[in-house]
Amino acid sequence: MNRTELLENIRRKGSFLCVGLDTDIKKIPEHLRNVEDPIFTFNKAIIDATAPYCVAYKPNTAFYESLGVEGWSALDRTVKYIRDNYPDQFIIADAKRGDIGNTSSLYARAFFENMGVDALTVAPYMGFDSVKPFMDYSGRWVILLALTSNPGSRDFQFLSDMTGTRLFEHVIETARKWGNEDQLMFVVGATQGAMFSEVRRVAPDNFLLVPGVGAQGGSLEEVAKWGMTRECGLLVNSSRGIIYASQGEDFAEVAAAEARKLRDNMTMLLSAHGVI
Repeated sequence: MNRTELLENIRRKGSFLCVGLDTDIKKIPEHLRNVEDPIFTFNKAIIDATAPYCVAYKPNTAFYESLGVEGWSALDRTVKYIRDNYPDQFIIADAKRGDIGNTSSLYARAFFENMGVDALTVAPYMGFDSVKPFMDYSGRWVILLALTSNPGSRDFQFLSDMTGTRLFEHVIETARKWGNEDQLMFVVGATQGAMFSEVRRVAPDNFLLVPGVGAQGGSLEEVAKWGMTRECGLLVNSSRGIIYASQGEDFAEVAAAEARKLRDNMTMLLSAHGVI
């Protein structure tokens, strides 16, 4: 999916919601745990319920890797199901890969060729040669970790050099030389609040993938205030607040209600900022 198609979906749906498929076998409703493929069964129900209200899905691969071959199979089935039934959805594999070039080439092949996702989260610490293999795929997106929402983000990301430039700013400024706004996004945590204005100073037009709204305490209004561009430029992720909103047999319906609520707020924000 290219940038134009993604922007069209955002305007058409009045939403910049990304639903995080962080599916934990220990947290899904108990009545699903003994079915033949509980992870895929849960994901399918969540996807069918929330697809009208979101523009993207983001499975975090750790939840699938933890289950071995069965988990990878469930992830592959999930991606294929979205692709076959909801082709307007942007699919992000949240894998946070990043290694020396030949290893990154194989990661890129795994996710872009074999699994067929639109985008992959990548750790930039090892530099350009570790990121380039992912950027060699036309029509695919690299989403670089820039300013994360976890408490430990201040251990390194805010370190400054002699000019006062912080590490996260160096990461964004340097990475923007590797690719353009049609292939490069950045992860910026919702809990960073007004820091979005600092991010926008160095990345005025790149899409930002924003985790941390909902269960982690980030504010959707703050994210829009400081991070939204004239085209939107945001994909805001919500995982636990949607997919685990109910543990009962009504889990999908409740997830849909939570997604709809976020979509409605996003529609108002898009309108207030003149995007729609």
